[in-house]
Amino acid sequence: MEMSVEQLVKLSEAWLPAVLQYSGQFTLAIITLLVGWWFINTLTHRVSAVLARRNVDRALHSFIGSLASMVLKVLLLVSVASMIGVETTSFIAVIGAAGLAIGLALQGSLANFAGGVLIMLFRPFRAGDWIEGQGVSGSVDSIHIFHTTLKTADNKVIVVPNGSLSNGNITNYSREATRRADINLGIDYSSDIKKARDVLLKIAEDPRIHREPAPVVFVTGLGDSAVNLSLRVWVATPDFWPVTFGFTELAKERLTEAGIGIPFPQRVVHLVQPS
Repeated sequence: MEMSVEQLVKLSEAWLPAVLQYSGQFTLAIITLLVGWWFINTLTHRVSAVLARRNVDRALHSFIGSLASMVLKVLLLVSVASMIGVETTSFIAVIGAAGLAIGLALQGSLANFAGGVLIMLFRPFRAGDWIEGQGVSGSVDSIHIFHTTLKTADNKVIVVPNGSLSNGNITNYSREATRRADINLGIDYSSDIKKARDVLLKIAEDPRIHREPAPVVFVTGLGDSAVNLSLRVWVATPDFWPVTFGFTELAKERLTEAGIGIPFPQRVVHLVQPS
């Protein structure tokens, strides 16, 4: 019994300094983990609040918050592991190699991800805008991290990768409050241009037409069979297509009533008999 007690005392004398040292490190690591975890959660909530105040897309709020939280928490865990004596050099090297391999394998997806972030930050268009880009056009139905969904006029759905969309030309037809509508047509060479201009300007006395800039009629060219005219008016963007379609039909009717002919395309062919 005396030998056992003596051995226990010697054993405690050998292990006690190490236990005290590592228990202190472990306690400090736990405190660091708890405080760091709380700080990261608070920071990500603050970032989300700032993005909300700046009217950044809601889809970006959760994404940036979750991405920042994940990165910071991984760094925190690595730091805590090093505090308790875990060798983290090889661990970080493995993470770096895995990240490089994943990045090379997902180059297209990463490009689309970066494009989605750029679209959400700089907002070249919003949901509901009518845009044209990458050879397609339609109304923006939704904006996601990796792609944007468009709906065409005949209700087809087009999914466009954000990488190519953000790196190409984008035409936004809905951004401005007003647009210019051009009604182009041709009249006979024998018709009175001034009379035709008066008829077209009379059509433009529509409440949807803005008085500033004022409606104008130009001779845009002398075609093979007609004098080409263009009635140009400014309207609110939602009225663009109704005015364009309605005025084209109305111009034909009013010009015909005024005795001004609108020739159809024609070509004169001369046959030459061989001598």
